Amino acid sequence: MSKFKKKKGGDLPAVNTASLPDIVFMLLFFFMVATVMREDTLMIENRLPSADQIEKLEKKNLVMYIYVGKPSSSYKAKYGDEARIQLNDKFAQVTDIQAFIAAERASKREEEIPYLTTSLRVDKEANMGIVGDIKQELRKANALKLNYTTTQGDVSNNN
Repeated sequence: MSKFKKKKGGDLPAVNTASLPDIVFMLLFFFMVATVMREDTLMIENRLPSADQIEKLEKKNLVMYIYVGKPSSSYKAKYGDEARIQLNDKFAQVTDIQAFIAAERASKREEEIPYLTTSLRVDKEANMGIVGDIKQELRKANALKLNYTTTQGDVSNNN
């Protein structure tokens, strides 16, 4: 008699799936943290001008976006062909900018407020008069940190 029994077949043992739920939850948590959802639905045409010297903003959560451009094709019948201002997900007037800035400041922590930056995403075909009006309203709201969003490219080829 022998103490050890021989295996009767060359069967492989079953794969241990005990750690599978941990791996799935780690992947789920990673993608929930790493994914950035677009906050605003663009209702305007927004072809940004190009610039050759640009800097990337570090903290995007401290940026308030003001979009300027002609309404997109689905909104042209209602709003016309003139350049419009979009704040969050709705069209707005120049006079609405101060309330928008106040609401954005109210949604942030007090120590973050001095670091808030207003970013103008202006279509390259937009009239600069509306940009001047926006800048006047930003001065009234004391939102003096201003950024113009552009794309990187050669300025000489910008038509």
